Amino acid sequence: MAFKLDLFLFTVALILSPVFSDLIFSKVDRRIDLTSQIVRVSSTIRVENEGTDVVSEVLLTFPEEQAKHLAHIQVTLNERKGKAKGSAINFPVDVVYPKETPPALKFYSVSLPKGLNQGESLTFDVLAVFTHVLHPFPEKITQADVQFVVFLDTAYFLSPYSVKVQSLSVKLPEARIESYTKLENTKTHGSEIKYGPYENLPPYSVKPIRFHFENNSPFPVAQELVREVEISHWGSIQITEHYNLVHGGAQSRGEFSRLDYQARPYARGASAFRNLVAKLPPRTHSVYYRDEIGNISTSHLWGDSKKTELEIEPRYPMFGGWRTSFTIGYGLPLQDFLFQDQGKRFLNITFGSPINEVVIDRLIVRVVLPEGSRDMSVSVPFSHKQWLETKFSHLDIDGRPVVVLEKENVVPEHNQHFQVYYKFNCISMLREPVMLIFGFFILFVSGIIYMHSDMSISKSSASYLAKLQWDEVQTVIQQVQNIINRCLTIHDKLEASLRDLSRTGDIQACKAARKAADASLKELSKELKPLISFLQSSQQATHILPKVEELVAKERDLQERLIVKHTTVVDCYEKKYGGREIENRVASQQQRITALRQEVDDLLEFIDEI
Repeated sequence: MAFKLDLFLFTVALILSPVFSDLIFSKVDRRIDLTSQIVRVSSTIRVENEGTDVVSEVLLTFPEEQAKHLAHIQVTLNERKGKAKGSAINFPVDVVYPKETPPALKFYSVSLPKGLNQGESLTFDVLAVFTHVLHPFPEKITQADVQFVVFLDTAYFLSPYSVKVQSLSVKLPEARIESYTKLENTKTHGSEIKYGPYENLPPYSVKPIRFHFENNSPFPVAQELVREVEISHWGSIQITEHYNLVHGGAQSRGEFSRLDYQARPYARGASAFRNLVAKLPPRTHSVYYRDEIGNISTSHLWGDSKKTELEIEPRYPMFGGWRTSFTIGYGLPLQDFLFQDQGKRFLNITFGSPINEVVIDRLIVRVVLPEGSRDMSVSVPFSHKQWLETKFSHLDIDGRPVVVLEKENVVPEHNQHFQVYYKFNCISMLREPVMLIFGFFILFVSGIIYMHSDMSISKSSASYLAKLQWDEVQTVIQQVQNIINRCLTIHDKLEASLRDLSRTGDIQACKAARKAADASLKELSKELKPLISFLQSSQQATHILPKVEELVAKERDLQERLIVKHTTVVDCYEKKYGGREIENRVASQQQRITALRQEVDDLLEFIDEI
């Protein structure tokens, strides 16, 4: 009902539209490609001037509702066979608003390379690309259903000029056609439906046609794509693409069964797409594919000297209405895309997405130039929005200039080369290395100064003097410990001489060991006296002096008892006493000697901890 009402209003608008009678279209061949989600309408038009005035422009007309979905229009001179394909001449196309035209129509002006005189003709090709004009019907399907879509158009070429002869060919997918409009001179050849030829059509002639057919081709729609191109004059261009993707086909309803999908993916998931292919430039390197969770391993990369292809698979099959977000990144060699011309550098790179047949509702291209770039300018072969930003990265001072380009309703035909021109002084490349060298130099010099400087406030301060005195006390205490340990070593030698006496009976050797021990202990006692006197006179040693004095006293007591034991044992051997009797005579002394030795060891350990 809504379609019929729109058609009625559109017909009324055509009746009230002005007629431009100087030109006629002597022949129009129109071809509509409905094999993917993007509708491409190719028209070959031969225009003739029947008026007396020279004509320099031709008007093309689209319904306003259809023009809202027009993503790209291109008009080129129809080349003769045998001419090089790259020599096609593009005609400028601009939106115009002729007087007394209803808002239901939108006009585009095609500027001809030269004026068309009376009786002259010209043949040109028109490519119009539309998005979001295939409407799913039904709008919601289950996992097991296939996807049907509806497309509406007119069998007659809508034009403000008379059309002598015209024909239409509609290419559908190799699938089931549910229904289509049958008119006079309608022929079907497989999946292709032909209308016409129709002759002598007046201006603004329309004949509504409707196609309802199966279309399970992928419907990937990037609701937003942010593409960042970062230039480094050190030899690489890094590209990062952030996708917010949705399946733009019939909405999925009901539950999803992965078991059914894996068992029969083409029967239980015909409307879903499983992978996407990105055609990257040759010599691409450092490719990655990840999302918010992390790296996605379900991707395949291959290439040769002419191209590089990246096949990516989302974490789950994409059914109608399902969404996913992911990031693709890769590096490109600088010399393949950055050039110099008339004192300026310029980047020459493609604008759109490298993924096949994806519709982009909103595309943002951010070209990050090196710090120090100036006098930026941009050359893009189609309309767009543009502004400048600044990005700060590591070791940046003023920030890097960023040229931001934005365009809505982007299709693969927009994947054309554009240029960003700027000036750059090569000396600016040394800024970051010099900063790094200077930073490390300052760090090393600071370390050297710190290691060789005295950080104390004053050498005459009380805290500094107290630290020096405590260091001296520690040195003296270590000397005392060494002397005590040497005394204990001599004690062990006396004990060893007694054991040798009991084994060999050599009394003279035992007396000689005693004589040597007495001399050594006397020398150590002399060395110990000035150390004890120093500790007694130092205020820093007041808390440890009692333990040191106790250690010295215990050692002397141990020394005296060892000497008494040694004398007693030697006398007993001279009097030829038996071993049992000797042990009985020194038993009490031995117990005391063992206890004293343990106390001396404990004191040494305590002082060492302090």
